Amino acid sequence: MADRYLRLTGTAPGRFLTRRLGLPQPAALVRWSPEHPALDGGLRHLTAGTSGLDLAPVLARTGLGPGGADDRPAAVVLDATGVRDVEGLAEVHAALHPVVRSVAPSGRVLVLGAPLDPADHHQAAAQQALEGFTRSLGKEIGRGRTVNLVRLTDAAAAESTLRFLLSPKSAYVSGQVIEVGPPHESPAALDWDRPLAGRTALVTGGARGIGEAVAETLARDGARVVVLDVPQAEQDARRVADRIGGTALPLDITTADAGARIAEALPDGLDLLIHNAGITRDRRLVNMPAERWISVLEVNLASVLRTTDALLKAGTLKRGGSVVATASIAGLAGNTGQTNYGASKAGVVGLVRSLAPRALDEHGVTVNAVAPGFIETKMTAAIPLFIREAGRRMNSLAQGGLPADVAETTAWLAHPASGAVNGQVVRVCGQSLLGA
Repeated sequence: MADRYLRLTGTAPGRFLTRRLGLPQPAALVRWSPEHPALDGGLRHLTAGTSGLDLAPVLARTGLGPGGADDRPAAVVLDATGVRDVEGLAEVHAALHPVVRSVAPSGRVLVLGAPLDPADHHQAAAQQALEGFTRSLGKEIGRGRTVNLVRLTDAAAAESTLRFLLSPKSAYVSGQVIEVGPPHESPAALDWDRPLAGRTALVTGGARGIGEAVAETLARDGARVVVLDVPQAEQDARRVADRIGGTALPLDITTADAGARIAEALPDGLDLLIHNAGITRDRRLVNMPAERWISVLEVNLASVLRTTDALLKAGTLKRGGSVVATASIAGLAGNTGQTNYGASKAGVVGLVRSLAPRALDEHGVTVNAVAPGFIETKMTAAIPLFIREAGRRMNSLAQGGLPADVAETTAWLAHPASGAVNGQVVRVCGQSLLGA
């Protein structure tokens, strides 16, 4: 369903009216397209503290040219990895205070921090302060601009992350803190335009909505995509698969032998396992019968646990591969009438945080999750008007996201060069005002 309020605020009378009434003023976001693969404008690189990172080669490959002193940069990158005390935080203010206002609409502010040092509580305090700073700036910067924090130790290991966050692909990702670990083995020769070429991806719940968008995006990036959905949706799954040059796999993911049947259908193995299948059965707990609770936990969590375990144990998931599961801000912040759904999605977060280090050590596979907020789908279009409008406006970008926003984030986590990104739960919610 079209966001008529967003259209209104894009007109001169609409801007005047909403400004006078003190209403949200969302800006139309600039998203990736073949005609618009990069942000328009230059990049300004700033430093607070003494940094040992060699960022110049990576930043030069983002598609953003160097910004001049008087222009409106499309992106500002502040290297604050060297900030170790409260005095260093003054340099953060000094660096960004003069330039924040000049960042172009739909631009990016990216703060780079260091991992917290458990042996130095002054450094840990200063680096943790960057998180509060980043989230707060994201809520006030406006005009479709985003602010994120990346903690890293190696610029090359973070290249895929920096490219994503400094591109139109991250239009609905803001207020996030992403940890990039030490360098991880990645392909020696990598085609950044089709990084998934030669890889096989399985997308559960891929026949419609967000799953369909994920399947399309992974195929765009070169993957051979297997679209899995329940047998009742086989026609839709085949329609999607035919359009993107993939194959359909009609299968109920909740069956006890789903993992074995997937392994049998993919004798050559699997590189990317995308857990997108999910259902809602909303009702307040006092009115929720057991079958509503059980069905949601079974589809959204138990099936994810079972199939992941089975495919790892069978060796179907290849080394260098990725698991990307779908959580939700309902699992992080809670939501009325969704105790079952919130529990299932919080369970996905627990799965990711526990399994990620072991899966990487034992199988060479990364495990991450996306946590969508209010995404414009047929499901959200059916929400009553006033609740739907509240969902759209209660984030820093004052609008709903699109399935493509979740898909682009999934594709980044599945990228062969994202091997140093592991155990992360990334919210795709426009920095929702619900939860952290």
